[in-house]
Parts: sequence; structure tokens; C-alpha cells
Amino acid sequence: MLDSVLIANRGEIACRIIKTARRLGLRTIAVYSDADRQALHVRMADEAVHIGPAPSAESYLVGERILAAAKVTGAAAIHPGYGFLSENADFAEACAKAGIVFIGPSANAIRAMGLKDGAKTLMEGAGVPVVPGYHGEKQDPEFLKRKAYEIGYPVLIKAVAGGGGKGMRRVDKAIDFEAALASARREAQSAFGDPRVLIEKFILNPRHVEIQVFGDGKGEAVHLFERDCSAQRRHQKVLEEAPAPGMSAETRAAMGAAAVAAAKAVNYGGAGTVEFIADGSGPLRPDGFWFMEMNTRLQVEHPVTELVTGVDLVEWQLRVASGEGLPLAQEEIRLAGHAIEARLYAEDPDNGFLPSTGRLELLMLPEGEGIRIDTGVEAGAEVSPHYDPMIAKVIAHGATREEALERLSRQFGVTWVAGPKSNLAFLAALVDHPEVRAGGFDTGLVDRDLDGLTGGAVSEATIAAAVATLVAGHTPHEEAATGWIDPFAENDAFQLSGPRVSGLKVTVDGQMRDLPVRWRDGQPVPDGQEGDGADIPGIAAWSGDAVWALEGGRAVKVALVDQLARTVEAEGGKAAIPAPMHGKVIAVSVAAGDAVERGDRLAVVEAMKMEHAITAPRDGIVEAVLVAEGAQVDQGAPVVRLREEAEEGA
Repeated sequence: MLDSVLIANRGEIACRIIKTARRLGLRTIAVYSDADRQALHVRMADEAVHIGPAPSAESYLVGERILAAAKVTGAAAIHPGYGFLSENADFAEACAKAGIVFIGPSANAIRAMGLKDGAKTLMEGAGVPVVPGYHGEKQDPEFLKRKAYEIGYPVLIKAVAGGGGKGMRRVDKAIDFEAALASARREAQSAFGDPRVLIEKFILNPRHVEIQVFGDGKGEAVHLFERDCSAQRRHQKVLEEAPAPGMSAETRAAMGAAAVAAAKAVNYGGAGTVEFIADGSGPLRPDGFWFMEMNTRLQVEHPVTELVTGVDLVEWQLRVASGEGLPLAQEEIRLAGHAIEARLYAEDPDNGFLPSTGRLELLMLPEGEGIRIDTGVEAGAEVSPHYDPMIAKVIAHGATREEALERLSRQFGVTWVAGPKSNLAFLAALVDHPEVRAGGFDTGLVDRDLDGLTGGAVSEATIAAAVATLVAGHTPHEEAATGWIDPFAENDAFQLSGPRVSGLKVTVDGQMRDLPVRWRDGQPVPDGQEGDGADIPGIAAWSGDAVWALEGGRAVKVALVDQLARTVEAEGGKAAIPAPMHGKVIAVSVAAGDAVERGDRLAVVEAMKMEHAITAPRDGIVEAVLVAEGAQVDQGAPVVRLREEAEEGA
């Protein structure tokens, strides 16, 4: 067994690798950027090495700095986790030349599977079914448009390199092809340094089913069954489960055999995932799935496979990298129960799932029966604009799919996040969605029912509870001043005098509002609400000197106006169009004096390698452009100012 490992990653995957490595007796070494000096993975490791500024291009993606850290600490091996350098063949090669074990497949295997066009050609030769499309080298836009026409719309434009939905666009009509191609190429260049794309047929009613494989790098490989990842948005996975709903033994055997053939075709070593698109218009069939790509690394969703097989995949990685053979033969790998994983992100589902940054004021992630939490943050941590905004992976395991779903649903009822926006309420709604419960959904579910899965608000009753907490000025117990409280328990702190406080001015997430509140038997009741306040659906919680109203996975910050410093109105006032998220301005499409129509693109902001177009909310004339290409902007900062409507009519 290796004696030490450096984890060339951050966040929850770094923490997860450290746990297994330490259990096996390995010395663990973390690396960190300026933004991660106080990160959880840094504190968990035995040693930690600083590798550069916050941007990943200047730290976690700089192979030379990672190798230097490994050498100075005497690390025997480097585990890349996922993302960053995990599928970088040049880095794997550099590790080998430096005499350091790269915990992953060979550079040749990574290269063979790393570019989707070449991988599809290789798979066709290995007898693995492949989605119809164009996977060639020619990249002329007119040629690609002609190929899309020949394939037949709808088509999918996909970046040749990388994954995670970046550089991917669905196109339903030829008229939209050029704009989608340009956007996909720009995003692919930003995320992977490679603008090339391929075109393939978009399978209607698709299901995304993938097979976990593991090879010894010496010609042997096994599979550890399938995962269904069909619950997606923006081609990124939201829920993952194992086994796949409706999977027959015959189809599982066919898909598993195809995945093992794919792994053996490149003499694969370590953990990998072969991803298939399946026809979801009916039951899964042995002849109804096609190869999409192979991820030559550990996947984000690997915990569901671990829970249904009883296998620690990171332990397998460390053992095989140490020269041991495969821990189990194919016939020894058993499938038990059902597991479902949800990705809890700092993002705003009510605003196009845009990333949300800032300090995690409150974070409650309890682990109940059948629940596993993988996280790399804790309350007080900063969600940085520089990295993926994942807060945690919440995984439920049960004897049946129904039990796993119920446990996950209950878990969301006791999970709370405050500070950045989160997708917690969205996940809770998705897990309870009838199509998810029935197991008959496809990758289009979220888009089809987005309105039903988003929206909603914290009720006036719960906000009133937070106001009562503020007015009281303290919690029932001093030691709870920064923790969770029950503002409705019987105690002197909330026995407020007077039957009514009229026109109490508060801010809710910074917005001024009047909130007339009554108290009945010491409990807050919003003006006009019937009842005695006992049916208040949420809770209030302190964090420092702020109080949060929490309900149904949503959180709003509540403050009394006289406790706030007055803020200066943002430059440009109501006519200013703000940045929807913290990020970098990568394109400005207008200039002062331009006439724009509602929906016209004004600028493009990039954050976490994803693009977001800022569009005109109405017809008008551009009065001023307040940013320049290449500039960093904060969420809410003015980007473009339109003339006031009154001026336009003058």
C-alpha cells in the first residue's frame, strides 16, 4: 500500500478522499489557493501546501505547482479527484516522469477517451453502440450546419473536450444553429481550452444511464452496475440513483458488457464511468442505448454506487494504484437496496439557476438513518465565485427505491441553508414530483415542469416569527445566540407587551416593507391572519446579529430598518440593468445610443465556466454602458443603463 497521497483538488471530494486515505493509514496532503486558506479540506489533511491565487487557472490547474507540492512533501501519489486535472493526460504523464503515482488511468487511456469524437470512433470499432452524428475533424460552421441538417433536427452540439454540460447546446431549428454553435464554442474554449465540437442526434425522451467500471490497467475490468442520472437541468445532473428504475436483468447485462468492452478497449486502470443515452419512450431495452462518452475519473455521483454495492471506490483506487489486483471478481459484486443522491448547490433556481456566492451564514446538514452527507464546507465558509458552487451531496439509501426517496424527502425537511441562495426547495419539490416517484421521467422533466419546481416564498407568518425574534433582541439561552432556536417556545423572551405593533418597518432580503404584526399569547401573528399563530410553518434562526426566516428550503434575511445603515442607491437607479451574478464580463454587445428591443442581448457574464446573457427587459435606448469586456462585476452591479421611459417619449 502507498504510504502517502496528495489530493490535487478541493471541497467535498478532497474531504471524501482524505477520510478513506486516513482510514487506510496513508499520510494525507492538501493543496489550497488563496481563497481556500481556511477551507475544511485544508484543516482535515495532515499537511497542506499553498499553490497560488484564487482563480483555478493560477492554482488548481497548474500541474507544475501540484507536482512541486508533491515533491516537497514527499508524496508517493497524487489523487486528482474529479474536475481540474483529473482527465489531463499531460499531467498524468508528468506524474509518471516524476516518479509519482497518478491515481487514475494511463495518459494513453485518458487521451483515447478524452475527446468525444475520437472516443466514439474507438467505440464503434469495439462494437459498442454509438449515437448517430458527425464526429469528424472539420469545424467549418457552414459544414457543421449542413451536417446537422443531414442528421435531422433536433441535434445536440457538444464540446469535443470536457463535460458537465459545458459547451453543449440543443438546437431544434436550423435558424438557431449559428448562434448556438458560437456560444457552445466560446464556452468550450473558456472551460477546456478547446473550441471544437461534434454534432449528434438528440434522442427524444432520453434517459441518461451510466455504468461504473473499474479496471486494473492490465487488461481486466469489471462493472459495478448502473446509475440513472436523467434528472438534469442545463445538461447537468441534479439527482442520481442506483439502480436505474425499470432496469431489467437483460438490459443491465447488455449495458454492463458494453461498458466493460469500452474499458478493455483502452486497457483501463482505476475508476471510470461509461455514459449511455437510452430511449426513454418505453421500458429500457437491450437494443435501445448508445454510447455518449467515458469519464476517465471518479464521478461526483459515485456514493450511490458505493451504498448499493458496499464498496469503497476510493479504497479500490488506492489499492489498484499500489499494484494490487481488482478487489472483487464480477460475480462477487452484489447489488443491495437503492440509493439516491441530490446535489445541493449555492444557486438560485428562481433566477435561472444562476450561481450564488457569499458567506454560509447558517448550514444544517444532519445525518439521519440511511443518510450520507459529503461536504467540503461548514457554517461560516465562503462560497467563492471561482469554483463550482456545490455545498454538499445528500445521499439516501434504503431497502427499496420508495424508502430511499422517503428518507431523502424527510432529510430536506431538516436541512437548512442561509446566506447564498440555494436549490434546497427545488430539490425537495423534485424528489416529491409524481414523475420522479413513479420512476418514469426523462432528461426533459425539469424543463417541462420548471414552474412547478420553482417559485414559492417564505410566508408572512414565518417572517413575523423572525421579526418577533429581532424585537426580543436575544434568544432564550445565551449559548444559542448563533444557533437554532424555537421562537415559539414558552419563555419570557417572546412574551411581548401590547396587542399590536403597527406598521413595523423591516427589510426582507434588503427590500423595505411594512409588516403589521400582532402578538397573541406571546406568539407573532401577521395582521389579517386568523388563528393563534400555532400553525406557523417555518422557523427563525440567529446568525451573528441577523435573523433568518426559514421555510420549505427557502431562507430570507430579516432586519429592522432602524438597525440598518442606509445604503446608497445603485448608480443608474431603476433604469440600470444589473449583473445577475458575480463574474467576468466576456462580451458587450451594445454601445451608448443604440436602440434595443426587449430580449436583445446586452452583455454576457461568465461565472464558474458558465455563460449568462444579460438581455434588455424592455424596448429602449442605451444611455450608458457601465462595464467593459474583461471586467469583474459583483452580483447586482449596474451593467447597462437605459434611458428612462419618460425621456424616450419626450
